[in-house]
Amino acid sequence: MPINVTRSSLPSLEEYVEEIRSIFESYRLTNAGPIYKKLQQQLMDHLGVKELSIFTNGHLALETAIDALGLRRDGGEVITTPFTFVSTVHAIVRNGLKPVFCDIRESDYTMDPERIEELITDKTVAILPVHVYGNVCSVEAIAAIARRHGLKVIYDGAHAFGEKVDGVGVGNFGDATMFSFHATKVFNTVEGGAVAFQNEEYAKALNKLKNFGLYDGEDADVIGGNAKMDEFRAAMGVCNLRHLEEAVAARKAVHDRYFERLSGVAGIHLNPVQEGVQSNYAYFPVRFDPQVFGKSRDDVMERLREQEINGRRYFYPAVNDMTCYRALKGKATPIAHEASLQIMCLPIYEGLTLAEADRICDIVLN
Repeated sequence: MPINVTRSSLPSLEEYVEEIRSIFESYRLTNAGPIYKKLQQQLMDHLGVKELSIFTNGHLALETAIDALGLRRDGGEVITTPFTFVSTVHAIVRNGLKPVFCDIRESDYTMDPERIEELITDKTVAILPVHVYGNVCSVEAIAAIARRHGLKVIYDGAHAFGEKVDGVGVGNFGDATMFSFHATKVFNTVEGGAVAFQNEEYAKALNKLKNFGLYDGEDADVIGGNAKMDEFRAAMGVCNLRHLEEAVAARKAVHDRYFERLSGVAGIHLNPVQEGVQSNYAYFPVRFDPQVFGKSRDDVMERLREQEINGRRYFYPAVNDMTCYRALKGKATPIAHEASLQIMCLPIYEGLTLAEADRICDIVLN
């Protein structure tokens, strides 16, 4: 079989069937049923967060998180990064806000806090940084900037599920953090997502907006959508959470083998785990400097593809180079642009063997 950049974690069929048995007995399929509530509590415990609202997918979780903070305003601007999946920026624009792109750091590909303040104007309402490849943003520096200018901070934590910084779960930073439970992530509910936060009042706003603007009774006092997670997806989450520790350990073994084989090679730049961060080993990005390595990222991808091994250009193109955002490109972001041309994520997932990892390294090195 081809080796893809990732493969979804799945429980045994028997385990999943047992988990969903109660659904067929109760006929309760959605609307915050018992399995949803079970998963919600388990995730709060695992992530170490005070409040959590679960959604049908990560994009709607982020879009709703922005909406619930009441940031809509004519000409309102949100500072974000172009080095992210396009969903991040779509969530801003679909809330009637304008993205302002801030360049990233060479060291970890997260938003450069030293470049944020020069982008703040009287129209800025929030900062939306992204934890990239499991690299955690400079949360303290960003918090200090937000306090000085009275701005909200919403983190896109799609890559950072379960991670901790000096023992503190990443969902505890900023006003809100979105997590994705997409099938390609370390932890999945097939499709799904969540918003972690600290303010109890924010829970009411989130839960209304994801349920047509309804909270209690039949009258809607805000215009909401439908972003509720159903019981079947919640059951997949309950099952996968049981096995998460072993899944992360398997990813770490592959990560360590890649590091062992590819470290110190001229023209290859690897992404080390940050000091103080408990990593989830979600991705293994490799940056190829064609002037030194002798081959481009795309050359390496093609050679792997010939052997039915599929890496991923992640992220490519940078969001402000995409057709729909070129008119909003704004100030140049050269570091993000170059990274988008040079980085490839190698396959990493629970079922990838060390022999397969060695084969991938052999192809890259040869």
